[in-house]
Formats: sequence, C-alpha cells, structure tokens
Amino acid sequence: MASRFSGALQLTDLDDFITPSQECIKPVKIERRPGKKTGVIKIENDGSYLQIGEDGEERKLEKAKITLNDCLACSGCITSAESVLITQQSQDELYRILDQNRKTEDPGVIKHVVISISPQARASLAAKYKLSDENAAKKLTAFFKQLGAEYVFDTTFSRNFSLLESCKEFIQRFQRKEDDKRALPMLASACPGWVCYAEKTHGSYILPHISTTKSPQQVMGSLVKDFLASSRNLTPDQIYHVTIMPCFDKKLEASRQDFYSDLYSTRDVDCVITSMEVDTMLEKEGVSLGDIVDDNHSFDSFFGGTEHGLQTHDGGGSGGYLEFIIKYAAQELYGLQLEQLQYKTLRNQDFKEVTLEVDGVEKLKFALAYGFRNIQNIVQKIKRGKCQYHFVEVMACPSGCLNGGGQIRPDGDEKAKELLQRLEDLYKTPEKEDPLRNQLVERLYAEWLGHPESDKAKQMLHTQYHEVEKMTNALTMKW
Repeated sequence: MASRFSGALQLTDLDDFITPSQECIKPVKIERRPGKKTGVIKIENDGSYLQIGEDGEERKLEKAKITLNDCLACSGCITSAESVLITQQSQDELYRILDQNRKTEDPGVIKHVVISISPQARASLAAKYKLSDENAAKKLTAFFKQLGAEYVFDTTFSRNFSLLESCKEFIQRFQRKEDDKRALPMLASACPGWVCYAEKTHGSYILPHISTTKSPQQVMGSLVKDFLASSRNLTPDQIYHVTIMPCFDKKLEASRQDFYSDLYSTRDVDCVITSMEVDTMLEKEGVSLGDIVDDNHSFDSFFGGTEHGLQTHDGGGSGGYLEFIIKYAAQELYGLQLEQLQYKTLRNQDFKEVTLEVDGVEKLKFALAYGFRNIQNIVQKIKRGKCQYHFVEVMACPSGCLNGGGQIRPDGDEKAKELLQRLEDLYKTPEKEDPLRNQLVERLYAEWLGHPESDKAKQMLHTQYHEVEKMTNALTMKW
C-alpha cells in the first residue's frame, strides 16, 4: 500500500520507502525468562514463531507490534507499513463503537459519539459527489447521525481559537525578540506532519520557533472533552470523539501523549478518519452522499441548537494563519488596517511572502512554505541565523491541506490541478468569519476559559513539543 502520510514524514536524509525492520528507533522490549539458555527459533507455516529451548521445549513468541501510541515517525516504518500504524484510527473503530452502543443499554458502556468535520474534508466530499459546500455539510451531518452520532460539529469554529491564540502568541514573541533570539521566526504548528518532522530531525534548533498553539483538531478535542462534557454532565471518557480530516498525519497528532488524559484514560480525539475513508463508509452503507435525505440538518452548536450557516476564514485552504496574524499584528503593533494582502511568489507557487512597510520601512515579513522542499529551505536559513521572516505558515503537503494525503483523488479524466481548483472554489464559498467578532467565541472565552491569556486557556489551547533522540544500533548504521 502506498503511503499517504505527508512528504515531511516520508523523507528523512532522502531515504524513502525503507523496510519496517531497518530503522525503526522505537526499542523493542525483549522478554527474558530465567532458566536455561534458549536454542533456536523456527517459523511455522502460519507465520508464527516458535522458540525451541535446549531442553526441546517449544514456546510461541509474540510478534513485535508498533501502534500509533508507540510511533515516533522516525521513517522506519511509516512509509511502508501504514496499515500497522492505523489499526486504532480507522472507520472500523468507529463502527465498533456504534455497534457496541446498539447492543447495550448499560449507560456505563454507551459512548456519546461526537463527529467533528474539517472544511477541507467537507470540500473533498462535496467535489466527489458534485454538491455545494452547504449541501455536503447537511448531508454529512445527516449521514453520521443516521449511523448513531449524537453531535456533528464544524472545526472551522475551533479554528477561531487557534487563530486568536496564535495572534496573541506572535505579539508576545515579537515584543521579546530582542531578548530571545529564538522567539522569531514563529512557525505555524497546525500541520502534524511538519511538527513530527521537526521533532525527530531538527530538535532543539527548530522546536523553540514552533507556535505552542494547538491545531484546530486538538482545540476541538479540548472543546469536546472538557467544555461539552462538563456542560452535558458527562465525563471525558463517556464521549467518543471522531474527527474527519484531509490528512493521515492527523492520526499521529491525535495519538500524541500530550493529548491523553491519565485521569480518565481517554484522548481528546479518539479516532481520526480521512475524507477517502468516509467515502469508503458511504460505499459500505450502499449510499451516495448526494442521495442522503438531510431533512435540513445543519452542524450542531456547543450552546444547543444548530449553527447558522457555514463560515470560513480569509486566506488559503490551510486555515489562513498568515493572513489573519499579519492583519492582527499590523493593527496591534502599528495601528494599520490591512484589507487585501499582496503575495510575492518566490521559487514556486508554494513559497510566497508578504511584507508590511510603514513609511517606506519594512516592519513585518511573513511567508508561506508548503511542501518538504520549501520547508527545508526555511529550516536551513533558521539554523544559519539568516531567516528574515517573522512568521512562516508551514504545511507539509504541496498546495496545503486541500491537497492532503487523505483527500479523495481525481476521478476519470480529471487532472489533479483541476480537482484542486474545484476544492479551492468550494472552500471559499462560505461567508468570511472574523474570530475577533464571533459572539460564540467570546461567550466560550468568558464561560470556559476566562480570557485569551488565562491559565485555563494555556492548558486547553496550547501544547509542547519533544525532541526525539535517535538510537545508535546495528539497525541504524549505514553500510
């Protein structure tokens, strides 16, 4: 099976598609039992392993397993053993929970299923079934509720918090840039493929530059498992939270230990399903998304009822981080109201910059860097101390999230560029939303977080990163 994880996860030292056994840096625990020395190991016809001791006793050995909980995205298996990694992050797991709910009346066993759909995944399914963005939203909501979901949310709402917190963080970093040389450039953190790559490859050089703000997926995880649970008199472990994402890397993000509650033994996001996996679910149910009767369903609201209309943010299909942060910074730092940004394309369409000048003097310089080639360019400049940008919107996939590895591929004679253009048109359809003037966001800050810089906001909306130290052993040596 070809890997659909991002290029940043696949490429390390330019070695791609290696076998799982060669360079996995996750140590395998070997069980050692007291007694006589072991003899030989033989392989049975069914592929199982038998250990034969010197006394002739046979003992069946367990196979080593690596799950998403173990995975460090070291490139040892993520490129060639995708199916091993995603056993707990698939539509099969969602079906298992739904079946479990149907077969029991025990309130202690029943899980309240919550679905959160990203706008990029929604656009992908809308394009596949030739629907408008609004119709796709209604029919997806109806589909998941017919399966047994209790709530269906739009992650555009949680992105409001991610954008606002990113703005606050940028201003703080900008104001301390003279005292902390690693405060800038600030690098976006919404792409888990990029974050994973930075942790395992560049470590302490790059991690201080990455924004601590959670991605919209993980902000939604906090909203669902903390605010929604408490407001409905539930505990986090009583909720099964599923996100629909354009990217397989989001499965890795959801499985990070940072997003796990030891108290309730649950994750903020229990399962991540990609756009193409939702398409597989529709095929399994024997329905076309266009044929689903939606009964005017709409996304749910955290305060009861439904949301009124779909909304999106200015900027590209990856969330508009550059656009929103530079406009916010221009207003906060220089009292300027920016309307239309002028992007300058550099080496390719995935590498662009925006500059803010005040009285002919350059004050802010932001960039978009999508795809592994452009990421490497930015990283090397930072390491050499020659990066002139204040903020970089980094995404592992070329063309950003709309072109994520989990998106539905072109059908028939349609070319990839043509499909991407249709996705961009669908993505831009909803009304533009300003997080600074969103009354529901203001209400949640007031009732749930207190204010943007409160301790609760830092706990719920920010995270941390960890340098991955590679082990040196015979498996990782280059011969």
